[in-house]
Amino acid sequence: MNDEQLTEVRRRVAYLFQGAALFDSLSVGENVAYGLREQFWDKMTEEEIEARVAQSLTLVGLPGIEGMRPSDLSGGMKKRVGLARTLALQPEVILYDEPTTGLDPINTARINHLIMGIQRALKITSVVVTHDMGTAFTVSDRLAMIGRGRILLVGTKDDFRTTRNPAVRDFIEGRAPETEDVAALLSSS
Repeated sequence: MNDEQLTEVRRRVAYLFQGAALFDSLSVGENVAYGLREQFWDKMTEEEIEARVAQSLTLVGLPGIEGMRPSDLSGGMKKRVGLARTLALQPEVILYDEPTTGLDPINTARINHLIMGIQRALKITSVVVTHDMGTAFTVSDRLAMIGRGRILLVGTKDDFRTTRNPAVRDFIEGRAPETEDVAALLSSS
């Protein structure tokens, strides 16, 4: 692909950073508008950008906070503002990097609910990278697990729940793999 073709492909894919990656020096509205101004500076008016920002914040349950600063937001709100910035670009695919890391169970459920709602309502494909199996099972139709640089399993939720692969089972169940006896290790030191 040439540069122009590659730019068009990149416009169809958006990324939600693990830490929301908001600019502290910008307001919430300016953060959400950032990608629009970078990618569509020659195609959107300021009024269209403001309308898209308002629409995106409403989609994530945060209408009317355009004037707030990121420092005034909770962790869950920051994640949702980051998601609003991603949605403002109207991508076909969203790549989520650990979308629930560092969130309490209520905000984790809120983000999971948002991901599923966005997938359904906007017909967006989601690729979610997570270590949280609750999130993986909640938001996914298909899963892939990678370990030691290899794909360990690809399949449905049921494939993962019924697998006999010990590495996958240990991860799902939160068990440490079979290792040497800790007491024996301590007594030998």
